[in-house]
Amino acid sequence: QVQLVESGGGLVQAGGSLRLSCAASGHTFSGYGMAWFRQAPGKEREFVAAISWSGGSTDYADSVKGRFTISRDNTKNTMILQMNSLKPEDTAVYYCAADRTVTRSGNGMGYWGKGTLVTVSS
Repeated sequence: QVQLVESGGGLVQAGGSLRLSCAASGHTFSGYGMAWFRQAPGKEREFVAAISWSGGSTDYADSVKGRFTISRDNTKNTMILQMNSLKPEDTAVYYCAADRTVTRSGNGMGYWGKGTLVTVSS
């Protein structure tokens, strides 16, 4: 059974940091890109960051560039999102996703976690 499980969400004050993890199991994700998306209450899902299989290529939404860092450890089937200088507008449920092709819309990506809530207080 394929599973992507996010962890690390929580409540943090503005300016603080959180580290999200996405653990993959039940499937060989060799060659798969991975990405983080988020969805705030009442808003559509939006792209946050993506990383290639090798980790050599990354992509960030403008809203998080310079504050968030995406990484992965293929030996542990884990992807990380280090979030620094958090703002109240970063409050959302954060989802990880994986597929051979990563899209900024998330459309067509076949594997998704159930999400972890990040709340940033002002």
